[in-house]
Amino acid sequence: MSHPIQKIQPSKFPSGPSPITPDQRYWKTFKHSQNLSCQSPVTHISFPPPSRNNLQPSNNDSFVVTTGTRVQIYSIQTRKLIKTITRFSDIAHSAEIRKDGRVMVAGDDSGRIQVFDMKERAILKTWDEHKQPVWTTKFSPTEMTTLMSASDDRTVRLWDLPSQESTTKFIGHSDYVRSGCFLPGTMSKMVVTGSYDTTVRLWDPRIATKSAMTFRHAAPIESVLPLDSGTTILAAADNQISVLDLVAGKPLHIIKNHQKTVTSLCLASQGTRLVSGGLDGHVKMFETSEWNVIAGAKYSSPVLSVSVVASGANQEDRLLAVGMQSGELSVKTRLRGKEKAEAREKKKEMDALLEGTLDMYDAKNKKRKRAEEMTKKNKEAQKNGIGQSSAVQKVNIEVERRPVPETVWERDLRQGKYAHALDAVLEPNLPSAKVFDVFQELRYRNALKIALEDRDDATVVPIFEWVSKYLPYPQYAKTCAFNTTHFYGFCLPEVASRDKHTTSSKLLISNHAHHRTVRYGISTSRERCPTDVSNVVGFTIMLT
Repeated sequence: MSHPIQKIQPSKFPSGPSPITPDQRYWKTFKHSQNLSCQSPVTHISFPPPSRNNLQPSNNDSFVVTTGTRVQIYSIQTRKLIKTITRFSDIAHSAEIRKDGRVMVAGDDSGRIQVFDMKERAILKTWDEHKQPVWTTKFSPTEMTTLMSASDDRTVRLWDLPSQESTTKFIGHSDYVRSGCFLPGTMSKMVVTGSYDTTVRLWDPRIATKSAMTFRHAAPIESVLPLDSGTTILAAADNQISVLDLVAGKPLHIIKNHQKTVTSLCLASQGTRLVSGGLDGHVKMFETSEWNVIAGAKYSSPVLSVSVVASGANQEDRLLAVGMQSGELSVKTRLRGKEKAEAREKKKEMDALLEGTLDMYDAKNKKRKRAEEMTKKNKEAQKNGIGQSSAVQKVNIEVERRPVPETVWERDLRQGKYAHALDAVLEPNLPSAKVFDVFQELRYRNALKIALEDRDDATVVPIFEWVSKYLPYPQYAKTCAFNTTHFYGFCLPEVASRDKHTTSSKLLISNHAHHRTVRYGISTSRERCPTDVSNVVGFTIMLT
C-alpha cells in the first residue's frame, strides 16, 4: 500500500483584532424582537427582584409595564400579556412587584397609592396622603411590608402595609421628586431620591426633617439607581449620568455619552453592567469599572423606560425590554440551550420553505432523528451491559481511504517541476494565500532559484506583479522581500542580458511600480519611526 500523499499545509497568520468585542457579541444575542403596541407612552418597566431568603422564593415569572391608566403584566417565558390592571382614576406611574411576586404597588397622577393582589387583581390598600402625582413607588428589599413613595408635592414618604398612614415623611426637596429607591445591603433602611431641584438626597428614617447627604447637579434629576455595593449611586441629570460615592461624598465619574436627556437606568449581568435609555432614542450599555460604552442600540422613538429582565436561579439576563414615547414596547429575548437549537432549526425550516427545498429538508431531518435514536439505543445497551451476543454488536470495519485530491501545483511540486508549479498557482482567480504557501514551500526546499531560472519577461511579469502587489501586506512582507532579492540578484539581470533590446514595456512598468511601492513604504516607515530603515528593508539598495 502506497504512502498517502502529503498535502501542503496552509500557512497560519496571526489573527487581527476582532471586529466586535465579547460584550457586543453578548448583547447581540438578544434577538427575536417582539414589538408590542400600547395606547399610551410606556413610562416604567419592572420585575420582582431576587429573594435572598430561601423560605420566601422569588416568583419572577412575570414583568409589569406601566402605560397610561393601566398596568400590563407579561410572562417572561412567553412574552404574552397575562393580566391588565385598569383600576386607576388617572395616569399610573411606577408599578412595582414585591419580591415574592404576590403584591404590586403603583401610584398615579391623583396622588393615590394603591396596593394590588397579583392573582385576583383586587385592591388591598389605598393611601391618599400625597396631594400631587406620585411618580415613584418601591418596596423595601428586606422588609416585606415596607415601601416608599416620591411625589410632586416635594415629599418622600415611608409606608407600612398594616397602617393607614405613612410612618415617615421626609421634607427637604424644593421641587418635584420624580425618582427614588431604597439602598441595597446593610443600608436597606435608607432611601435615596432625585428631584427637579437638581439634588440627589440620602435620607435616614431616624432624621426625617433633614437629608443625611446631598449631591447638587446642574440639571433636574430624572432617575437614581444604587449599585449592589450600596456605596455608589448613579444619577441621571439632563444628558449626563453621575457616579456618586457615598463614602467619599463626591462624584467619581460623569458619563457623557447621550445626546439628549437620560430618562431611565437599570443594571444587568448581575450588577456588572449599566443600561441607560434616553430621549435621543439610544439604549447604551456601560461596564461598571471604567464606565466605558460597550454596546448600544438605536430605537425609532424617544426611550422612556428600559429594563433587563433576569430569571432563573442564577438570575441570568433573559429579556431586554424598552418602552418608548410612541407607545411601543420592544422586547428582545436572549435564548439559551435548547431554545437556541429550536430557533435555529425553525430558521432552517423557513429558509427551506422559501427556497422550495422543504421535502429535502424533511428527509434530512428524519434521517438525522433516526441516527440520534440509534445512538441513544446503543448508549443505553452499553450502559445496561449488553454483550456481543445481543442485537447491538460492535463490528470493526476497515474503511478504504479515498485518494486525497491533488491540485496541479501540488502535483508539480511533488514531481520536482518547480517552475510549472509556480506558474500554475499564479492564476488570477486563485487566492493570494495559495501563492504564499507555494513560495514558502519553494523556500523550504531551497528551490526558489530553480523555479526562477530560464524565464523570459512574459513569465517573470506575473511573479513580479504578485510580489509588488502584496509587499505592503505585513503577513506577506518578509516573503516578498526575500523574493525581491532573488529577482534583482539573478532573475532580472538574466532576462535583461538575454533580451537587451526586446524587454517588454509591461516588465518595465512592473519594475517601476515595484520601485514606487518600496519607496512609499520606506518614506512611511521613516515618518512613523524616524530611524534608519535600511536594515529592515535590505533590498532597498537596489533602488539606487
